[in-house]
Amino acid sequence: MNWEELLSLKRYNDKHKRLRKEQDETRLGFEVDYDRVIFSSAFRSLQDKTQVIPLSKTDFVHTRLTHSLEVSVVGRSLGRVVGKTILDKHPYLAEVHGYKFNDFGAIVAAAALAHDIGNPPFGHSGEKAIGEYFKHGNGQKYKSQLTDKEFQDLIDFEGNANGFRILTETREGIIGGLRLSYATLGAFMKYPKQSLPKKPTSQIADKKFGFFQADKDIFEDVAQELGLKQTRTGEDFSYARHPLTFLVEAADDICYTIIDFEDGINLGLIQEEFALEYLIKLVKNTIQTDKYHALTTTADRLAYLRALSISTLINDAAKVFLENEEAILNGDFHVSLLDKSAYKAQIEDIISLSVNKIYKSADVLQKEIVGYKIINQLLDVFCGAVMRTSDDTATNYDKLILNLLPEKYKITSGGYASLLAVTQFIAGLTDGNALLIFNKINGALV
Repeated sequence: MNWEELLSLKRYNDKHKRLRKEQDETRLGFEVDYDRVIFSSAFRSLQDKTQVIPLSKTDFVHTRLTHSLEVSVVGRSLGRVVGKTILDKHPYLAEVHGYKFNDFGAIVAAAALAHDIGNPPFGHSGEKAIGEYFKHGNGQKYKSQLTDKEFQDLIDFEGNANGFRILTETREGIIGGLRLSYATLGAFMKYPKQSLPKKPTSQIADKKFGFFQADKDIFEDVAQELGLKQTRTGEDFSYARHPLTFLVEAADDICYTIIDFEDGINLGLIQEEFALEYLIKLVKNTIQTDKYHALTTTADRLAYLRALSISTLINDAAKVFLENEEAILNGDFHVSLLDKSAYKAQIEDIISLSVNKIYKSADVLQKEIVGYKIINQLLDVFCGAVMRTSDDTATNYDKLILNLLPEKYKITSGGYASLLAVTQFIAGLTDGNALLIFNKINGALV
């Protein structure tokens, strides 16, 4: 893989090649990507989607929206640090093509901003709830109408694949979704493979899948334009990651490691003294003890350690990337950047504490159970309505239910297209809207 192709400004359905040296510096293409994501309705819905605590209305707990904004900020810094060194190492990118180090930051920032845009309500339990409806619930009955890969798309429903669909889907009046640059789409694609074969290797790019069967053509178009290394051919084709995907992933890893931990402290799920000790271990080489001891409130101490921790991990992740640039460009780097971090032990300690004290807390578990029930019933009602409509057996109740389905998801042709549209609709709901519709179909008038 080479940087000139990887930094492609092409957008879906372009008729002419976009050259970096011809870009308007006041309205750079990669920065337009950021704007298009942030003004999209799918991004706005993240303000009422769970990051850690489902259905939480506590002011200081992060939502998917605040998390995504923070990941984007960290990603921008990572991209700039890496971009500066890459341009020094490959001066033709600047001298011949006009690329600047801020371009790397802009690409990573836009991809990072969108990284959770396809996630369903109620956090990762929402993904599992959708998958289990088709694998173990009433959705099993639709298996005979689908190919193996189509059914796998549903039983392993993946927020990353749904995000790629949101960003690229063509529908009536909308060509190519948000029409982001292919460089940004490439950086967004964490798992450049199909749902089958499932986990064919232990390599990180094979951990999950990155696109639905409905979107494989646009996925291949992006991968080939960027010159991504093909790792499997034929019907089960897959590709190596875009190098900047590693930076998007690192930004996400840094934020959820530190910010989820911070939420746990603010919620009282982790004792302050115990928690701050963990963060101090991470920043022991950069902390100014006099400044730290002068801080008198938990919030101030936490903010200081958070900022130091994130800065420490940004510099470390950039160092790992640059040390392994050749392997990454060759498609031979198969772990996350933080897996190679000098602070891996400290990160693992923090994540382990978060799992035990936050993710498995009674409040989180109880609300995830509620989320499972809500998603299961919504899927049952809406899938049943569209599928019975497709074979002319719809009831009057089904017809009423279809009135709740937005036109763009009202696909009543049956099979994969109808089921995927319903899962898209459910995944696009906020926590609050999912609860509202659940109450409606269970007879609540308000």
